[in-house]
Amino acid sequence: MTLLLGCIADDFTGATDLANNLVRAGMRVVQSIGVPCGPVDEGVDAVVVALKSRTIAPREAVAQSLHALQWLRSQGTAGRAVQIYFKYCSTFDSTPQGNIGPVTEALMQALDCDFTIATPAFPDNQRTVFKGHLFVGEQLLSDSGMRSHPLTPMTDANLVRVLQAQTRRKVGLIDHVAVAAGEAAIRARIAALRAEGVGIAIVDAVSNDDLLRLGPALAGMPLVTAGSGVAIALPANFGLQPTPQAAALPPAVGLQAVVSGSCSVATRAQVAHFIASGRPALALDPLRLAAGEDEAGRALAWAGQHLASGPVLVYSTAESSAVQAVQARLGVEQAGALVEQALAAVAKGLAGMGVRQLVVAGGETSGACVQALQIAQMRIGPQIDPGVPWCHAASPVAPQGLHITLKSGNFGTADFFTKAFAALAVTH
Repeated sequence: MTLLLGCIADDFTGATDLANNLVRAGMRVVQSIGVPCGPVDEGVDAVVVALKSRTIAPREAVAQSLHALQWLRSQGTAGRAVQIYFKYCSTFDSTPQGNIGPVTEALMQALDCDFTIATPAFPDNQRTVFKGHLFVGEQLLSDSGMRSHPLTPMTDANLVRVLQAQTRRKVGLIDHVAVAAGEAAIRARIAALRAEGVGIAIVDAVSNDDLLRLGPALAGMPLVTAGSGVAIALPANFGLQPTPQAAALPPAVGLQAVVSGSCSVATRAQVAHFIASGRPALALDPLRLAAGEDEAGRALAWAGQHLASGPVLVYSTAESSAVQAVQARLGVEQAGALVEQALAAVAKGLAGMGVRQLVVAGGETSGACVQALQIAQMRIGPQIDPGVPWCHAASPVAPQGLHITLKSGNFGTADFFTKAFAALAVTH
């Protein structure tokens, strides 16, 4: 294996988001669920190690990330170091304690790296950075739905300030003026920041053109930290160009289902659209779960009556007020864990019933479902919507493999659930 780029992602949907952009730019990519215990597929250019570290304690997030780094560095070819990419959410999900800053610092120290960049910009999904401030569509991050996120409420759009609170290294800015001027200006700005003692620089980007101008300036940088947007510009640094072969997957077969745990605005719209289209959907009840009732068993029995007629949806997606009411009764951690475990059991049960095309919505939900299915690695395929590809993976309950997509809660159009299956049919 001639590994060119080694990636560490802080959640499972974010990992596929990153891998999707790399594939679209010409890289052959495998996503590993956790740090691989053995070899990954031959003939790949990049490996994305998917961790579930976004919302855990910073110390544990650092430990997991360093473990992933150790494995990735061992995969480089003689005489060439693997460039490392630390991927976080395009809405910079974190708290004042971390985890973006602490993990970045730890990776920099391990790589003996005194400077890196940070930008969650992903214009294709309406995430842009201007004068160091993150926008979601036309809104500042702090005015968007992320302001009321149950785990990582984002109340400040100033990324320099947000990241500075998480790290001991000085944080600076590569603004839109330097980015618009191209590679030479970006490199000059990096040199000036380093001379000022800056260790991490937020980078402005309001379009894909900005990211493509940034990419060449990152060639040879030991560590890049970003959302998935920068990935569109990195394969060219290795002489790679877009090719359909990079996204090739086996033909799709089997039954179809959706499992949704995200409560984001985008996913709520997708659930509503699926239900409004007349397709079968069933909501799990967290309070019944807390009472010890077998909600997963109820959902699987229900699904068994509907799967033959087309895709079904099992969901815990709800309005933020309803989520907060449940959290108030059960506690944030218990409520989240109960729902994740139930949805993971549903995903595993659905696969056991013959589902071979599975859409999973939500980062935490995706992590729980992939672990329940005991998926070790996934081959990345064609894009459904920006940041969301179909993948193919083997599982003990589906030894010949199943197609699966792990959708970030904030991503996708309202008709994503139905569009995903149609896209897979067209692809094959």
